[in-house]
Amino acid sequence: MADNREALLKKVYYENCPGCKVDQRKETHEGIPIKEFFYVWLLTLATALPISSLFPFLYFMIRDFHIAKRVEDIGYYAGYVGSSFMLGRALTAIIWGMIADRYGRKPVIIIGTGTLIIFNTLFGLSINFWMAVSTRFLLGSLNGLLGPVKAYAVEVSRREHHAIGLSLVSTAWGIGLIIGPALGGFLAQPAEKYPNLFSSGSIFARFPYFLPCLVISLFALVVFITAFWLPETLHTHPEDKGSNSNKDLESPYANKEETSEKVSKESLLKNWPLMSSIIVYCVFSLHDMAYNEIFSLWAVSDRKFGGLSFTSQDVGVVLGVSGFGLLVFQMTLYPMVERIFGPIKVSRIAAILSILLLSTYTLIAKFRGILLYVLINSASLLKNVLSLVIVTGLFILQNNAVSQDQRGAANGISMTAQSIFKAVAPAAGGAIFAWSQKRQYASFLPGDEMVFFALNVVELIGALMTFKPFLVAA
Repeated sequence: MADNREALLKKVYYENCPGCKVDQRKETHEGIPIKEFFYVWLLTLATALPISSLFPFLYFMIRDFHIAKRVEDIGYYAGYVGSSFMLGRALTAIIWGMIADRYGRKPVIIIGTGTLIIFNTLFGLSINFWMAVSTRFLLGSLNGLLGPVKAYAVEVSRREHHAIGLSLVSTAWGIGLIIGPALGGFLAQPAEKYPNLFSSGSIFARFPYFLPCLVISLFALVVFITAFWLPETLHTHPEDKGSNSNKDLESPYANKEETSEKVSKESLLKNWPLMSSIIVYCVFSLHDMAYNEIFSLWAVSDRKFGGLSFTSQDVGVVLGVSGFGLLVFQMTLYPMVERIFGPIKVSRIAAILSILLLSTYTLIAKFRGILLYVLINSASLLKNVLSLVIVTGLFILQNNAVSQDQRGAANGISMTAQSIFKAVAPAAGGAIFAWSQKRQYASFLPGDEMVFFALNVVELIGALMTFKPFLVAA
């Protein structure tokens, strides 16, 4: 009887099913799937670079469009450009997730990478404010990469390697949010910065923000070509003609461990472990996007307004130096920390530390010279590490809350929800920043103190939501 039960619970693999082939490989290869994880890392990096590369030069781009009547109003228009990408993604993320569940992760990844190349290049060639907004909106709405990539990172690896796979997603995302601004800072306005290499009559002089977009698009082209060699992970089985009981037994998920992970398919919206982690993720996404927008605006604004008077190149340096530290932390320390504390507790601790760290930013602005650079680089590195710790923990909770055939849709819901928050963040952050610059002598939280106070309020709300009964693990 026991032998019959064991035989019934044994997985059945279908010959022409790509998902079954991946599952077979996972059973026979216990090690980390290095090649597949490398693909995940490349795809996530390619997705993140266009989002962040404009931060160092967006202030100057808006200025050059001559749409802002006053210098203090530049932050408003910069926020609209930053929001347009996330608004586009919010409108289509669930659709892309459903397509990924129906037709596979690979087609969505290939389409998303292709559209990234086209519209990121066109953004660099923008001649006015509305062209910039439109190309960013189309870039967001036609790029459904991140949700399927997170699902893919889980599906190509064994359960014990899920934390590493998802930490790679957040690591590549974090590094993209650092390398992107570095590229934007160093490569924007090349005819002014490097006149010996770029003449005043070149295309890069006419379109001073085209070079960083072109470099990122060329990298995305390499990733686009590489994506054709990705193994598909979606299960495509022939319809079972037998009884419902036989169908359940023949499912490749019909063992005790996998069955225990399945949730009710009536509605993902009723899956509270999933929805609670998405809501908390949205709050932290709002904070992170607003922080990225505000940090760059704050760094390049004049000292008389409470900023650092940095150039776009200075901002690129500050944001670029954090990349290596992030990679080392996520690949070596994060999996160990996550095993000890669990994804919820480690996210909570990181949020509390972020609040303490942000409280020091206005004090750092009072320093000058080499000490200022040391302090701001250290703070930037630590802030990005803490943000990635939070995001990775919530990624793990979301993907553990659903089975494979719902993972694309679940990540689509997550992407839609957080994109709405991220669409609001740059506009709200830019508006608060512009407002704060006009109240330098207010009695309560003057100048940029109000900006960082607002960021800390959002982070505190997120930290409080990590406690029970709100946030629960599946």
